Amino acid sequence: MAGTVTALAALVVPSIAQAAGAHLGQRTLKIGMHGHDVRVLQDYLGVVGVDTSVDGQYGPGTAKSVKSWERQVQLKPNGIVTRTTARVLIRLVAVAGAAKPGDNGGALAGPVIGPPTGKATLAPDGTAIPPADAPAVVQQVIAAGNAIAHKPYVYGGGHGQWTDSGYDCSGSVSYALHGGNLLDVQEDSTTLESFGDPGPGQWITIYANSGHTFMLVAGLRFDTSGLSQDGTRWHDTPHPTSGYVVRHPTGL
Repeated sequence: MAGTVTALAALVVPSIAQAAGAHLGQRTLKIGMHGHDVRVLQDYLGVVGVDTSVDGQYGPGTAKSVKSWERQVQLKPNGIVTRTTARVLIRLVAVAGAAKPGDNGGALAGPVIGPPTGKATLAPDGTAIPPADAPAVVQQVIAAGNAIAHKPYVYGGGHGQWTDSGYDCSGSVSYALHGGNLLDVQEDSTTLESFGDPGPGQWITIYANSGHTFMLVAGLRFDTSGLSQDGTRWHDTPHPTSGYVVRHPTGL
């Protein structure tokens, strides 16, 4: 029996230590938890204007601050920070120019994310080249788009699993957004009508309706429309936007 307990402890203790040193967004945070990610959460709440003690302990005070911030950004005020909630906060801090490198595992840390000074370009092989000033998250979205740029169109492809033999329009957009850690689960074109925030973004703009979806990433169109002609999902030509709902990822 003692040997079994010792063996279990050897497994559990490292996992606790790993959780305590987790980056913000790697696990769901709630009352009773502690660690590096809790400290970063508390710090970031202060950055966005919600006064919070920074002690690494997720107590009632931190939960109250989280609820206050959730109300400000029109999220359900439950005091629980999921991976999705954390990404919203991380993006807002990045936009404020106050994110500290390494605090969130490298996602969106760095300077203020301003509008592009350049535009993504279409390479001869049909992949996209991001502009020099593209933030890390935009480069990741483009890299994910490049990974499936030449995959065939398959109705329903990319839904239910990220790695697939082909992708439809919403499966393609979902895959690229997932590459930038902007989406946890695949969404269809109708669901993408309510993704993120309304209106065009500075870096990424999503166009969606009940029948089709595509997006502009740093000015370059990522779209299954034209795939059969061009052999790629990236296009440097415009697409009609009438009848589409226009959305963008928060902060981008």
